[in-house]
Amino acid sequence: MQIRLQTFTVHKRFALTISRGTTSQSTNLFLRIEHDGIEGWGEASPFSIGEQSQSIDQIARSLQRITPLLAPYSPLERQSLDRVMEDAGVPSAARSALDLALHDWLGKKAGLPLWQLLGLNRDRIVPTSVTIGISTPEAAQERVRHWLQFNREIRVLKVKLGSPAGIEADRAMLLAVKAAAPHIQQISIDANGGWQLADAIAMAGWLADQGITYLEQPLPKGHEGDLLELYRQSPLPIFVDESCFTSRDILPLADRVHGVNIKLNKCGGLSEALRMIHTAKAAGLKVMFGCYSDSSLMNTALAHLSPLADHLDLDSHLNLKDDPFVGASFQNGCLLPNLQPGLGVTIRGTA
Repeated sequence: MQIRLQTFTVHKRFALTISRGTTSQSTNLFLRIEHDGIEGWGEASPFSIGEQSQSIDQIARSLQRITPLLAPYSPLERQSLDRVMEDAGVPSAARSALDLALHDWLGKKAGLPLWQLLGLNRDRIVPTSVTIGISTPEAAQERVRHWLQFNREIRVLKVKLGSPAGIEADRAMLLAVKAAAPHIQQISIDANGGWQLADAIAMAGWLADQGITYLEQPLPKGHEGDLLELYRQSPLPIFVDESCFTSRDILPLADRVHGVNIKLNKCGGLSEALRMIHTAKAAGLKVMFGCYSDSSLMNTALAHLSPLADHLDLDSHLNLKDDPFVGASFQNGCLLPNLQPGLGVTIRGTA
């Protein structure tokens, strides 16, 4: 099995501000495996969550280090490949890139799109949200207008709160967003850990009165103990993102949240995403899918599992000026994988 790595940089049409900072571009990694004349594609992007942050240099170096160790194996020898990566301590985003490529290769080998290979039904895919970053009320309204000009089929919004200016600024921004899109009935809130417990409790009640669907990561990572009190008082469902990386994190959270946000870079790929889905469902929790500064390649990969998700936030590629890939299509507010084998992703501008 041959592995090739290549970095590429993508630029956002609109910079995204969350409680931890602002991003306007990202350098990601494109991974290709080749075996028996079939090529499988994967992607990794950097992310920053405290001590568990992963830079693109770290991701690339880890894959360069293990490439010679993986060469003797076939893409069908998944247990052996997983053991090599585990023994080498490969970070989750690097594991994800290889895992996506292996799934892509398998689908192409079988001549089937991944969603069909897994026996899933595209009709079960719910609409994906598009994101409004932290800003002034006026800038938030402008961002809403740009999204609606981009595609009138948008049906769900995700609004980033947790402003350093405090919860009054958060309230003003949300009211402005609602005024700019009165026809959109599904709005979720993601604070990215930007609140402490007292503000989170106050905001949960106020947001429920505003008709918000659910509240994501209201408290900082490391404050999971406070989630018990918030869970007791919140009228809104609570989802966690930064507090939940893999399936091992789910059961300790099951008594204090209503759902978990699954991201490929964070968990380690589609294989672990499936384990997370089944673990969460068995624990009575709901699941949502999210993204970082990912291109169409990675969001398309996760879209193949979307029939299993309750909520979707796979919009990062829609905000890119120079996405190098083409994959799942945006139809009636939903991100739908196509009928091509594997992930069904091509390089933009090619047949």
